[in-house]
Amino acid sequence: MTAEIINLNKVRKARERADREREAQENRLKYGQSKSERGLADAQHRKSQAELDGARRDGNHEADDADDFDPGNAS
Repeated sequence: MTAEIINLNKVRKARERADREREAQENRLKYGQSKSERGLADAQHRKSQAELDGARRDGNHEADDADDFDPGNAS
């Protein structure tokens, strides 16, 4: 009767892989978003960005600076 030889490094590494996978699964449940949730968040971000871009004022801003001339500083 001979004993089966066990490689302790393989056992240790297998246990660590299982622990990492278990922790990853817990994190996916705790922090993860489904694909539809990510799509919804992305669509909301694009919509708000489009609204901001639509409200942006365009034009010549140098003309606005001319109104700020202080005659007390003129020489």
